[in-house]
Amino acid sequence: MNVIFVDPAFPANQRQFVRGLAEVGATVIGIGDRPGEWLDDELRGWMKHYHQIGSVTDRAALQAAVEWIQSKIWVDRLEATIEAHILTTAEVRQACHIPGTTRRTAWLCRDKPSMKQALREAGIPTAASTAADHPDQVRAFAAAVGYPLITKPRAGAGAAGTIRVDSDDELARALEVYEAEGTTSIAVEEFVEGHEAFYDTVSVDGVPAMDFVCHYFPNVLEAMRNRWISPQFVSTNRVDEVADYNELKEMGRRVNEVLGIGTSATHMEWFFGPKGLRFSEIGCRPAGVGAWDLYAAGNELDIYREWASAVVHGTTTTHPSRAFAAGLIALRPEADGTISGYSGLDAIQQQYGHWVLDAHLPPAGTVTQPIEAGYMANAYVRMKHPDYDTLRSMLDEVGRTVTVHAG
Repeated sequence: MNVIFVDPAFPANQRQFVRGLAEVGATVIGIGDRPGEWLDDELRGWMKHYHQIGSVTDRAALQAAVEWIQSKIWVDRLEATIEAHILTTAEVRQACHIPGTTRRTAWLCRDKPSMKQALREAGIPTAASTAADHPDQVRAFAAAVGYPLITKPRAGAGAAGTIRVDSDDELARALEVYEAEGTTSIAVEEFVEGHEAFYDTVSVDGVPAMDFVCHYFPNVLEAMRNRWISPQFVSTNRVDEVADYNELKEMGRRVNEVLGIGTSATHMEWFFGPKGLRFSEIGCRPAGVGAWDLYAAGNELDIYREWASAVVHGTTTTHPSRAFAAGLIALRPEADGTISGYSGLDAIQQQYGHWVLDAHLPPAGTVTQPIEAGYMANAYVRMKHPDYDTLRSMLDEVGRTVTVHAG
């Protein structure tokens, strides 16, 4: 099978998808916007050809590259795994008559109000929401639904640009922020109270062939607002033991069906609270923030190769072992500025070193990143343990013990 893979070199884990494809027998052709000489020999060795264009989000340039490749060889699949690339790739895929995720599916997974409207019509519980291109539409929705509300850029990925508003004054300030940033269309939705988590799959023909559940502690908006919090996300190994997850699995299957997600990785956010289980949003792509590395470590499998097997052969080759829960804790600098050092690391290494998967500890002199930059922007530690509750306690202890000194 001949597979074109979009942007094989950035971010760093993109190479693992290329490796997976090559290892399951695909002939891989890369298209990216970095010069070929920037690619290392190992990455180049996994590909038959690398084609550079100005930007992989430029539809015309991407389509021209794909058509040129099609003039040389038959192309079976055109794959992308980064949120910002999914819609453009789907448009080119459809224009070039290549099987895979359609433009409709990619659009629904990108445009949150349209996505939720489609799912509500299918009976899947989700928050009330709307798309707004004018402040008056936002104010009318607020008057009808009430506060609190969540607002974000309509094409936003993850929590980027997300603002919670609890009053008319806060809504006015949020609208001023979007106007200053040049955001012309926003998604507005009812705030859903409850615990926030995500359900991820490698799906084949719309059916999850392997699945994973990961929990946020605390919820993302709270984590992104408070420097003192060392936020975590933890992949549980109780997915097949806890009966409550069966409802979540059924929701994931139904969402795939309604949105037309076929053979693809999926990343679905959800809430559970006083109103029960509520869908939040889904991407037809892998989760970011290193979540797939946690799944691999916790389940003793090569998840990139399993994804590749699904794409190339229409099947996965193993099942998650559920041997370990695995999680990440972000360690925020005590102030913005420059990192001067760390305290508490030796104590953590002595007590829990056996369970540490890895750690990212930028050296003294490194300029800090704002907390809004995300969980992996500064320092972090990743760990695993056979018992989910024990892992949670270990990660809590890391957060209490380790300080990133900066100023």
